[in-house]
Amino acid sequence: MIGAKVEYQDALILLSEKKISSVQSIVPALELANMQKKPLIIVAEDIDGEALTTLVVNRLRIGLQVAAVKAPGFGDNRKATLQDMAIATGGIVFGDEANIVKLEDVQGSDLGQVGEIVITKDDTLILKGKGKKEDVTRRVDQIKDQIENTTSEYEKEKLQERLARLASGVALLKVGGSSEVEVNEKKDRVNDALNATRAAVEEGIVAGGGTALLRCSSSLDSLKPGNNDQAIGIEIVKRALKVPCMTIARNAGVDGASVVAKVEQQTGDYGYDALNNEYVNMFERGIIDPTKVVRTALVDASGVASLLTTAEAVITEIPKEEPPIPSGMGGGMGGMGGMGGMM
Repeated sequence: MIGAKVEYQDALILLSEKKISSVQSIVPALELANMQKKPLIIVAEDIDGEALTTLVVNRLRIGLQVAAVKAPGFGDNRKATLQDMAIATGGIVFGDEANIVKLEDVQGSDLGQVGEIVITKDDTLILKGKGKKEDVTRRVDQIKDQIENTTSEYEKEKLQERLARLASGVALLKVGGSSEVEVNEKKDRVNDALNATRAAVEEGIVAGGGTALLRCSSSLDSLKPGNNDQAIGIEIVKRALKVPCMTIARNAGVDGASVVAKVEQQTGDYGYDALNNEYVNMFERGIIDPTKVVRTALVDASGVASLLTTAEAVITEIPKEEPPIPSGMGGGMGGMGGMGGMM
């Protein structure tokens, strides 16, 4: 054990869908691990009572390499995740309705095997599972079919997480820094990057820097407004599509209107690289945005705008104006020295 982390090589895994409380239920598994001289990892809904005490005693007195981990997830997602782990490691899930084998009757073939496992307070990383490759492939195909058939975004997200684990799509990112503030700031950046990557995988990418939105404005020219109000609305959207590119240019210290005009003269994926003050192919330069992020921002903005146009009144907070610093402050401070003379 290193600090708050446990690492084992060539370990056995016992998977249980139910809570483990009695000592009789885990002794056979402990004996199997002891005979094979291998670490034992128990993954269950929970472990308490005599069972937990037995694990601690065997760890301290005999030196048996054993660790207990709570099964991830809840409800049906937990059951499915345990089945994924069983297939990946070549074991079975005790307590499962389809499995009639009792925990007390465990055999060596019922335990899963992994080449490496890393356990921390919050996470467990299982590597090099010894499950059959054809079983894993069949399970992966099954999850892919479920992703295509489900209409629930939450369920789709959970299925994609399970698919990534089974298809060896799991990576461990270690974020460090000289202070807690720096680490948290870096973690926020990493999370932003991960979310952007997930969005890009889901719907693809477009040219960044506001270029994609500028290119979209030309499609509005084909719209035929039914009345003057609709014509005004189309013009408002056209102007709004220019704002991201214009804002980026202004933040870079250049004239936003001229940058937008030059980008509009370009075609395809060419846009403005604010970092180098150049007009380049955005994809070749790596300046991209996830399509989902750009689309969602536009849809949400239009929703808020629609709400404001139908509202009778909008309440906002007036910025508080700070009073200017009196010009005589310097002289007043000097007067405090005179107070010292009164002592």
